[in-house]
Amino acid sequence: MTTPSALHRPTGVPLTRKVAARFVLIAALALSLLPPRRIQAVLEVVRRGAVPASAAQAKSARDAICAVSLFCAGPRGCLPRSLGTALLCRLRGTWPTWCTGVRVVPPFTAHAWVETDGHLVDEGVPDDYFARLMTVAPTDRGDQ
Repeated sequence: MTTPSALHRPTGVPLTRKVAARFVLIAALALSLLPPRRIQAVLEVVRRGAVPASAAQAKSARDAICAVSLFCAGPRGCLPRSLGTALLCRLRGTWPTWCTGVRVVPPFTAHAWVETDGHLVDEGVPDDYFARLMTVAPTDRGDQ
């Protein structure tokens, strides 16, 4: 038996942003196939030179990724969605905090997301809903 559901796909995303999101999505999908420590190592290199992203910048990038990929807009697309969001922010010179972790309430599920200033970006749950296991935060001064 299936459960009917609807996915929220953002509208009003500019065409140039969608093209960039499609480009980044290819890299995000490839990156999502790597082991977790390798993903973390790649992201630590990619984030160099970026300044911390604002909540609006991160949400705009997340919306663009969800607008071009139905899989990323769905509940099982969290890893490529979060990777795509971080990479799309990086194209604009910013970097959100990329995180993976688990829910703190049963049932156990793994999840990947981005956050800014300790707040989840457009996840629809409280900020303490997930326990962080791995993070790639922006560098303090945007250099390194």
